Formats: sequence, C-alpha cells, structure tokens
Amino acid sequence: MKLNQLSDNAGSRKTRKRVGRGIGSGSGKTSGAGHKGQKSRSGVAIKGFEGGQMPLYRRLPKRGFHNPFSKRFVAVNLGRLQQAIDAGRLDAGKTIDADTLREAGIVKNARDGIRLLAKGELKSKVSITVAGASKAAQEAVERAGGSLSLTVPPKQAEQPAKGEEKPAEA
Repeated sequence: MKLNQLSDNAGSRKTRKRVGRGIGSGSGKTSGAGHKGQKSRSGVAIKGFEGGQMPLYRRLPKRGFHNPFSKRFVAVNLGRLQQAIDAGRLDAGKTIDADTLREAGIVKNARDGIRLLAKGELKSKVSITVAGASKAAQEAVERAGGSLSLTVPPKQAEQPAKGEEKPAEA
C-alpha cells in the first residue's frame, strides 16, 4: 500500500445536486420546487396555517402552569444504595452524599439535589446527606441504625387560609 494509492470507499462521498442547470439535468427550470405558489418561493413559514380556518393550537384552551422556580431532584432508592454497598462501590463507613453517589455511578447528574426514596431494603448502617427524603426512607435508614441529614429544609407549615391571622410568634 502506497500513499498515492489511498482512496475513499466507493459511495462514501456524494456530489451535490446542481439545481437549475437546464431541463436535461432533471432538476432544471423549477429546481425541484414544483410549480408556482407560496411553497415554491423562499422564506416560507406556514407550519400551523390551516387555510384561514382557526388553527388547532388556537381552538384548544390553555391549560396548566410551568413553575420556572421548581426544583428538579434526582430520585435514588434505598435498594439501589444497598446494591452499590454490596458490590463494593460505596463504603458504608463513610458519609454518602451527592459526590460519592456520582463517583459510584448511581447518579449521572445531581441537578438540584438527591431525593431518597424507600423502594427496596437497606440492611447496612449508613450516614447519608441528601437534599430530601420521603418519610418511609427516613424511617428505613433509622431502622437500619443509620443517620440521615437533609441539606434542603422541609417546607414550612401550611399558610393560613384567607381571613385567618398568622399565629403569633413568641
């Protein structure tokens, strides 16, 4: 094999279609755009247009609300933690937090924090630091002899209904 004998695989490079170069080319005159009308011209944007009829996206009512300030937590189950401890990827003697979970490959991206859920069973005594946890998960960790600390404080008590006064603070 010599350098001057190197070539691309057959069919790996395709020549571009030269439109508008005469009737014999097969894509001359109208350049493959059909005949006349808005779609044959450039700068067309008619995605939701329904010929003057009220378009579907305007006939349907608006619904819902997207909260731009909502937190996106990554859910981690107790059973998944126990699997990683059994496999030796997590050390039960050290504190388990978002960084150690990322290094162990349990989560890819911690987003706004980790939320611990109670699916599965935890047998090891571990100390865990996460953003949130369900009540069942908290009880399961304490039942196994471990400790759980939350970085994000739980939501405050419910706001008083309209007309009611706030309770007096001491």
